Amino acid sequence: MKSALITGITGQDSFHLSGLLKSKNYKIFGLLNNPKNSRVTEYTRLFPEVELIKGDLTDFSSLARAIEISQPNEIYNLGGLSSVALSFKLPELTADINSLGLLRLLEAIRTISAEKEIKFYQASSSEMFGKVLQVPQTETTPFYPRSPYGVAKVYAHQICANYRESYGIHISCGILFNHEGEYRGEEFVTRKITKAVAQIAQGKLDKIRLGSLEPKRDWGYAGDYVEAMWLMTQQQTPDDYVIATGKTHSVRDFLSLAVKAAGLKGDPEDYVIIDETYQRPTDVDLSVGDASKAKNVLGWEPKVNFEGLVLKMLNHDMKR
Repeated sequence: MKSALITGITGQDSFHLSGLLKSKNYKIFGLLNNPKNSRVTEYTRLFPEVELIKGDLTDFSSLARAIEISQPNEIYNLGGLSSVALSFKLPELTADINSLGLLRLLEAIRTISAEKEIKFYQASSSEMFGKVLQVPQTETTPFYPRSPYGVAKVYAHQICANYRESYGIHISCGILFNHEGEYRGEEFVTRKITKAVAQIAQGKLDKIRLGSLEPKRDWGYAGDYVEAMWLMTQQQTPDDYVIATGKTHSVRDFLSLAVKAAGLKGDPEDYVIIDETYQRPTDVDLSVGDASKAKNVLGWEPKVNFEGLVLKMLNHDMKR
């Protein structure tokens, strides 16, 4: 039986990945830095068999201990401060967790001399491209991050390449474009929209506050994207892959679909208050990826389209 250690175990991707690994008969361990996290109850209800290990990406000794306990064949580093907006308010913490946290994990692997025994997945991000210099973005597109989050992810991505080449660690980085789903945190715009639209449809809310309807993103389904993560760790040779749908939609498009699916009348703007306090100092205007390499090498393609994604999220919130 293979074993896997997942950091950020209560995050969206970890919910989906845990389900995938469970279906493949893995022994799963999760790094948990805050037992009082409100999502722990939901996670343990769905995955009672997963062994949670107390640890923190800012604490090297706890990471080394977690690896010693779990003896993983694979490590999936999904932990970190995941909010781009919050990274502007907490830039130092973002760097400490998203950049140096990854470095501590890799050093922990080296400390126990497990360089040849563990396959490592790093959650890189399309936010690294930022102010895009090429459309669509590929694995060779130059980085131009537009947030402390994006900058931190660039460091982590590049230190992975350094450790892969210097120490022979099997590290693959998934440059994932925006991926959403029913486990998405409510602070993210997609989940904020579907939750609010569900409440409006049920007469519990009048309008939703958003920063802008103009930004365009390449949105996919998180359940599809974790399959790509797993496929990367199954390869004989580690590498980096863009994971994306290749199609772009605006926040307005997302809102419009949700409003229509909920049976609400009128224009999407009728249900929105534009609130400048939600706007960022700098933002990414257009994001769209080319996942040809993942298709050709991994055999991966997204299964859920944009409309299906919005419906999955809205139906989940309508039931809640």
